[in-house]
Amino acid sequence: MNITDVGHLVSDGDHGDDKMTKALRREGMDINLENMLKIADVYAEAFKNDLHELNILTPHHIPKASDHIPEDIEIIKKLEEKGFTYATSDGVYFDTKKMPDYGKLGGLNLDEETESRIGINSQKKFHADFALWKFDDTNGWDSPWGHGFPGWHIECSGMSMKYLGETIDIHTGGYDNKSIHHNNEIAQSECSTGKTFVNYWLHGEFLNLNGAKLSKSTGGNITLKTLTEKGFSAMALRYLYLQSVYRSQTDFS
Repeated sequence: MNITDVGHLVSDGDHGDDKMTKALRREGMDINLENMLKIADVYAEAFKNDLHELNILTPHHIPKASDHIPEDIEIIKKLEEKGFTYATSDGVYFDTKKMPDYGKLGGLNLDEETESRIGINSQKKFHADFALWKFDDTNGWDSPWGHGFPGWHIECSGMSMKYLGETIDIHTGGYDNKSIHHNNEIAQSECSTGKTFVNYWLHGEFLNLNGAKLSKSTGGNITLKTLTEKGFSAMALRYLYLQSVYRSQTDFS
């Protein structure tokens, strides 16, 4: 289970704020890599505590994206050697047109730019192309292409391959990751290794609050701490979740 403490954008595309940057602004902290990692640790520890309260088994590995930059760079190097990348003024991108079956997970319609949910960048060859490395002169890490950060898709492949190998049996994630993030994971992983990345995908449907997705981005976030302070037990919440199949939406009230 990954801790994405850097490079994780709010949207599935290459535009919008980084989630850690938003957190720093909310806390009134200076935006730099040191503070970004510091605030990520705060949320990571809270998350681990919630896992314990909910009686969820702790994964054998909980790697941080910030500790696996070399793995990301190695994958990008392989993709570059095989001709799957190109550079723009703001980063290094994956050329989706070079992969004939890009978007094969969930039948992504690449003719519809709105479906790609990736912002318009005039320097990209195709609207679905995605960032492997983003340039940043002030923060981040050195790379063969310039100082900056890994794209958040490549981080998942880098950590997955290190701990689970080039092909894994089951990959889980939210249903909203299916069309963009997971297709991008497949693309960069399979084009770098030449092997099947995942045998089975398991996508969890949304937990809704009053019919809207329950998440920080929609402003409808309820934490476990919020509920326990109201007198509910963590086990009651777990029981509520277990009453629905993972691929069915649940409405919280």
